Amino acid sequence: MEETIPDLVIDLKYAGQDNFVGYPLPGYQQARAMLTRDAALALRSVQDQLRPLGLGLKIFDAYRPQRTVDFFLEWAKDSRDNSRKAEFYPALDKPQLLAEGYLNSPSGHSRGSTVDLTLIRRSDDSELDMGTPFDFFGPASWTNFSNLSETQRSNRAFLQKIMNGWNFSGVKEEWWHFTLKNEPYPDRYFDFLTGS
Repeated sequence: MEETIPDLVIDLKYAGQDNFVGYPLPGYQQARAMLTRDAALALRSVQDQLRPLGLGLKIFDAYRPQRTVDFFLEWAKDSRDNSRKAEFYPALDKPQLLAEGYLNSPSGHSRGSTVDLTLIRRSDDSELDMGTPFDFFGPASWTNFSNLSETQRSNRAFLQKIMNGWNFSGVKEEWWHFTLKNEPYPDRYFDFLTGS
């Protein structure tokens, strides 16, 4: 994606330690965001529309290898590792992350046309306030959660509107999650390493 959208801000959470498990995940060989060409071109159109407004996109995750998805399922079964619970899933136990659909397999990310992102101010790359951080597991992250400030609701609505306008659809449980409609590989789940 860096070649297609050079001014994109990328912070791949699963390639580092700032994520709900607390360490880099299997499959993230490099901190390189990857999408299908169709999805990357549509995302470039979003960035082009945001640029004159002084805004831009920040990417948290894009293509995700199937081995990472498999790892999430195994991690959720291990009740001993709860080091990031307070920050990412304070009201849930790990088995509930599976039962309530926060973690599932297969994942649309492994098809290469799904992206997790937010809006930033281009002047300082600061994120617009969406009410929760990326990957917070709970109702506060639901796209239409009502107990938000007016600014947070407005920011979420704007993100949804601009992404929908360029052929991406969101999901109700995660304000940051978007999949290209008419994605080129709707039934294929890839497992190559990021950066391959």
